[in-house]
Amino acid sequence: MPNKTALHDRHRQLGAKMTDFHGWDMPLYYTSIIEEHKAVRQTLGIFDISHMGQVLVTGPDAMQTLNHLMVSDLTQVGEGRACYTLMLNDQGGILDDLIIYRTGEEAYLVIVNCGNRTSDVEWLKAHAQGKTSIADISEGRSILSVQGPLACRVLEQILDARVTSLGRFAVAPMRTLSPDACIARTGYTGGDGFELFLPDGHAKRLWDTILASAQSAGIRPIGLGARDTLRLEAGLRLYGTDMDATTTPSEAGLHWTVAINKPDFIGKPVLLRQKQEGVAKKLVGFELAQGPVPRTGMELTIDNRRVGTVTSGTFSPLLNKPLGLGYVETAHAAPGATLTLTVRAQRYPATIVKLPFWKEDSVTRQPLEHLPS
Repeated sequence: MPNKTALHDRHRQLGAKMTDFHGWDMPLYYTSIIEEHKAVRQTLGIFDISHMGQVLVTGPDAMQTLNHLMVSDLTQVGEGRACYTLMLNDQGGILDDLIIYRTGEEAYLVIVNCGNRTSDVEWLKAHAQGKTSIADISEGRSILSVQGPLACRVLEQILDARVTSLGRFAVAPMRTLSPDACIARTGYTGGDGFELFLPDGHAKRLWDTILASAQSAGIRPIGLGARDTLRLEAGLRLYGTDMDATTTPSEAGLHWTVAINKPDFIGKPVLLRQKQEGVAKKLVGFELAQGPVPRTGMELTIDNRRVGTVTSGTFSPLLNKPLGLGYVETAHAAPGATLTLTVRAQRYPATIVKLPFWKEDSVTRQPLEHLPS
């Protein structure tokens, strides 16, 4: 039997086309991927991402444990802040990409990819240092992602809270919802939005309230299909597709997450060597002026010689062109380089571009002040 989120019945009632995602029965789309994609960019979309794992790491040595396991310097993540980071194996390969929210002086909420939930928890426990407690708290809890230009306005009306003052990658308790609920200004679309971590019952009520109050404004529930096109448009990687345990941060274009000057972390010797010697391949973004959607596994060539492989591809509803990510030999990975994508004997020029493909207009945000609690 597939796993189901607490909102599964609601997805069915809304007529969602369901699909299997790492053993979870999840909505692929409700109306169409293009309509849902545009709703997030133009108005607002609400996602059920409760399939993702929630792990609570606490104790006097929680910081020490996580700082040894992650590539980022978590000593620089203050209380009420979050950090996108990577967890590596001894070979420098990416075991998972995660967001860590520091919810207390000695408390961290770690959000892991659903397909890695069991292995991540085992890895965390196997490397726990000193007085560190690690608990998978996913059961009975949900995650709602509210993304788009209207996110602040809608959530402030519904929650009666000043979420506008919550800075990017900040997290705050939402005790008006539940004693153990919190809200963060994070997401997986490249645009503005919030993620709420809360018990199942509260998630159901909030989902219903948002959809009931917002339908007239063109606000929609969003499935995994648009979630994928949105993240690709923003140049965001998908674990298991664009990176895995055989690729390193340097190869995946995620070197900016690495605090290489930290005294020690798992995988550091490999990353130091790659920094000195370079890497043979790099993840790049490329676009086609016209042609088919690039598919995983398709070859990228120069003068009939394979120099790369597509990992992800989509048609961007916003940019109106096919886009893709793929690993390319470093010598041919510079922006502006032209590759050839061959599909059923037809050849299409693919130009490497600097990521992201799409970027939200800069918005000045105020530091976190006070949210009602």
